[in-house]
Amino acid sequence: MSTMAVRNTATLAWRTLVQIKHNPMELMDFSIQPVMFLLLFTFVFGGQLAGSPAEYLQFALAGIIVQNLLFATMNTGVGLNTDISKGVFDRLRSLPIARFAPLAGRIVADVLKQAWAILLLLGVGTLLGFRITTGPLPALGAVLLLLGFALAASWISVLVAMLVDEPDKVQIFGFVLIFPITFASSAFVRPETMPGWLQGFVRINPTSVLSDAVRGLLTGGPVAGPVLQSVLWALVLLGVFAPLSVRAFRRRT
Repeated sequence: MSTMAVRNTATLAWRTLVQIKHNPMELMDFSIQPVMFLLLFTFVFGGQLAGSPAEYLQFALAGIIVQNLLFATMNTGVGLNTDISKGVFDRLRSLPIARFAPLAGRIVADVLKQAWAILLLLGVGTLLGFRITTGPLPALGAVLLLLGFALAASWISVLVAMLVDEPDKVQIFGFVLIFPITFASSAFVRPETMPGWLQGFVRINPTSVLSDAVRGLLTGGPVAGPVLQSVLWALVLLGVFAPLSVRAFRRRT
């Protein structure tokens, strides 16, 4: 990528971030909603599922972060579809900028928002009693793994955004896909508590794999296997959906 393309991408990523000042509701998906889920899961389900909210928080925070990350990737597609529908891409295309800068800028901005949401959840979780027991380097590794996975998964929403004609349809697709794979996983409960016929799916579910990897990096437990599988899942998502999204982007714009 040329220096000009990098500069264009950075400028348009900044444009997307600055929009939050004019539309504070965008912060809901990256600030208010994640904290709301954290409080609800911890204090409503914690006593029943783990004996106490504190014990459940130590187990479930990794899964809550992963669930929020997957839902938040849909914002990339919603934002892109909105810009295309409103003619923003047509105006940008008339400028002397790299053709893919608007797409890359949106993705970069949303990854930065994801970083904010991850750190916010870790911070609020710490205030509620969550403790990182592995050390700063594994914790940093967990954050980087989450951001890498978010970058790869966001291409799914990019593809959907290029194929549908309304932003609401991107959100509908996201809920239909993400709800089953987040709740039928080890994000919130241990797989061995589920029916035998469901456990096989749960163990290969990328949500389970990523939740287990983050949990291991933050609080201890198996790390190498879940991290390797998470990286492989991210590479598969990137390898499949990025080329399809770029092709659809060229046709749409």
